[in-house]
Amino acid sequence: MKKFASLLALSTLATSAFAHTIFQQLYFNGVDQGHINGIRVPDYDGPITDVTSNDVICNGGINPYHQPISKAVLTVAAGSQVTTEWHHTLNGADPSDSADPIDPSHKGPVLVYLAQIPDATQSSVTGLKWFKIYEDGLTSDGKWGVDRLIANKGKVTFTLPSCIAAGQYLLRAEIIALHAAGSYPGAQLYMECAQLSVTGGGNVSPATVSFPGAYKGTDPGITINIYQSLSGYTIPGPPVFTCSGSGSAPAPPSTTAAPPPTTVTAPAPPPTTSSTQATAEHYAQCGGIGFNGPTTCVAPFTCVKSSDYYSQCL
Repeated sequence: MKKFASLLALSTLATSAFAHTIFQQLYFNGVDQGHINGIRVPDYDGPITDVTSNDVICNGGINPYHQPISKAVLTVAAGSQVTTEWHHTLNGADPSDSADPIDPSHKGPVLVYLAQIPDATQSSVTGLKWFKIYEDGLTSDGKWGVDRLIANKGKVTFTLPSCIAAGQYLLRAEIIALHAAGSYPGAQLYMECAQLSVTGGGNVSPATVSFPGAYKGTDPGITINIYQSLSGYTIPGPPVFTCSGSGSAPAPPSTTAAPPPTTVTAPAPPPTTSSTQATAEHYAQCGGIGFNGPTTCVAPFTCVKSSDYYSQCL
């Protein structure tokens, strides 16, 4: 009996280690677009831990898609409010499930990307060029994007950029759970892609990144011990694209998509913002020995010193 109880405990621990979650519903300006309608969802969304795998694009590899895959392409106007909804299983909301929409231990950021595509229903997703339109990481009160997602019953709301070109896109919504990210591979990536047809808009061409390629295992937002005192968190990937200024976000360096962590004690690598910019974005480096980038942060953020070698906009 004791042996059986031990085996059961191990089985329970193994299951809880991968408390998966699935992006399965969209709302445009508050209007429900239907459960799993227009979204490529797997029946079981286990984590992707290899950031060099093609599975980080839209899932569907080691977690095969639910069949038949939705062929719906959802029409949305540029500038609309978009809400993604996540739940522990494809059955949707379950108040009796303590891990719905995701286990509370799975602290980490929530991110959203777009990529223009000739046909939003095409099966091939390799080679697409992605730009980030939303991110929610660690705030000064110690709360994570995942904490806010849970508090909002699995929903995350953001604005579709008003200046992007009309056409068909894939929307890639992602959660990065960092509870086991102290060494690589440890971070757990959960993502699905929705099929959109964007109307209106403008003619801006944002700076883009590739998946895989946007993240590296050594990125401070991918490999990090979150069980320490953190003065900030470097969200992986490029900066969030906005329609202000020149109309496109600065392209990330070819070797990494994130600035150095706030906890470094050695000289930081080159910043992701150029010295010609007047201000540094939220979470960007804004000071330190050898740093020659902008030292003023965009409002309402201020430049906070972490060490002689690194200061960050917080």
